Amino acid sequence: MAEFKLPTEIIDLPSQGKLYPEGHPLKEGKVEMKYMTAREEDILTNQSYIQKGVVLDKLIQSLLVTEFDYQDLLTGDKNALMVAARVLGYGKDYTFVYQGEEHNVDLTSIEAKPIHPDVEKASKNEFEFTLPKTGTQITFQLLTHKIEREIARELEGLQKVNPNSSPEVSTRFKYIITSVNGSREKKDIREFVDNYLLAADSRELRKHIQKITPDVDLTFFPEPGAGKVNIPIGLKFFWPDF
Repeated sequence: MAEFKLPTEIIDLPSQGKLYPEGHPLKEGKVEMKYMTAREEDILTNQSYIQKGVVLDKLIQSLLVTEFDYQDLLTGDKNALMVAARVLGYGKDYTFVYQGEEHNVDLTSIEAKPIHPDVEKASKNEFEFTLPKTGTQITFQLLTHKIEREIARELEGLQKVNPNSSPEVSTRFKYIITSVNGSREKKDIREFVDNYLLAADSRELRKHIQKITPDVDLTFFPEPGAGKVNIPIGLKFFWPDF
């Protein structure tokens, strides 16, 4: 039987690998991915994956040539792999409708956000922050695929207990915050988030996390002179014939 070799591309990670431990396959800040095949199109149309909300993760995992634990992948790095997967599958042109007008974005022009100084000097995925209103000292971690899944499972369980509840912000903080005034006890962190985290401090912490998180810049200018807005990632992103 003839041998076939799939073409691959090297993808740069927004984190530059700085937040992964020494010896980790992603420490170099690069990932090798192969081009999409009919097998990956089967993944994209797998109704079970779609209903479970895991179809894009299954797709990315199928395209990876570099071997690593997918659970470790930072969210911003995963976003970069999502864009790369789209380019390797259906090309660089993404056409979408924004405010009634059709726009086209060259996905290969999407760049990573400038690396934040806190990430540049970090030795691991943990950062210090002082909440401005109360002066509380905390440490926090940036989201990984594993943490995202843990949050999703807890939220799903809470929704079953109380369908009218929507504790997404507080639940996310319970996983993102790793210590409060030096205590790493989970019960202390949860009690702090539930009872003592002021809304003003919560807002400032969210803004800070967004500012330092390595990610791709998924924004565009809808018209000359206009401000940047988010590129709508809809069904046509991975299902261009939808």
